[in-house]
Amino acid sequence: MIPFDEGRARLLLAHACESAGLPGPGDARLIALGENAVFDLGDPAVVAKVARGPELYDRAHRELTVAHWLAGQGVPVVRPYEALAAEPQLSHGHPVTFWHRLAPAVRPARPVDLAPLLRALHRLPLPPVPLGRRDLLAPVERWLASAEGQVDPADVAFLRHRRDAFAAALEDLVPRLHPGVVHGDALPRNVHVGPDGPVLLDLEFVADDLREHDLVVLALSQDRYGVPAEEYRAFTEAYGWDVREWPGFTVLRGARETASASWVAQQAASSPAALAEFRRRVASLRDGDTGVRWYPF
Repeated sequence: MIPFDEGRARLLLAHACESAGLPGPGDARLIALGENAVFDLGDPAVVAKVARGPELYDRAHRELTVAHWLAGQGVPVVRPYEALAAEPQLSHGHPVTFWHRLAPAVRPARPVDLAPLLRALHRLPLPPVPLGRRDLLAPVERWLASAEGQVDPADVAFLRHRRDAFAAALEDLVPRLHPGVVHGDALPRNVHVGPDGPVLLDLEFVADDLREHDLVVLALSQDRYGVPAEEYRAFTEAYGWDVREWPGFTVLRGARETASASWVAQQAASSPAALAEFRRRVASLRDGDTGVRWYPF
């Protein structure tokens, strides 16, 4: 398997730009490397997302469609680059999408900036395109398989067991909120605070599911990623409810922790820091210690 690293992503980006009739990416700036390699092309004012694998084509296509629909509903979201057709470019099988670059941020996003965006999202009817469920655990097998030979097989077996247990428990959850459109990865890093206010980014996981999905993310972030208690409290006050009061919180939180630990595995081959973080996360789950700090990638 060819590793998906910055060098590989740049080659894929160059091919996609050529196919799209865009200038060569030259010294495009890498913004993020995870499920996608995200690049700022500089000139034109476009951001490109290069997907890690061909299996992500449907998700990339749906993200473009959902972005157009949300913008039409008045939700502030990042906009696809309108000079291209509303479908991903294929670069050696990898889907690549292009987006208008936003104006520079006026400040870092805070948890409270998510509240009005989620309230607007959670009021929407279902779109005219099928969304599917927010299946947190569906990619776990792919992430773990990509790390074969790089991580301890016992850790892989442990995460697979957790995945199966939580998948069964999720089926029995009774929501407090009316199910519907959710963002699916509602974190401050997916909000850009520009001159006109907060804008919602990364729409790949928009789904039709329990609204609680969008609220558990920040509660977990307080425990695992160091979000201050006062910032979390400001978010819940602005949204109008604290998901920790919901009986299903522990199950949904556990499912998301299982997915988050498994996600890091796919970077273990190319990053010693990712391997160390994977081991940290699995150890804390084995110990049942919900207070161990995790570090983002």
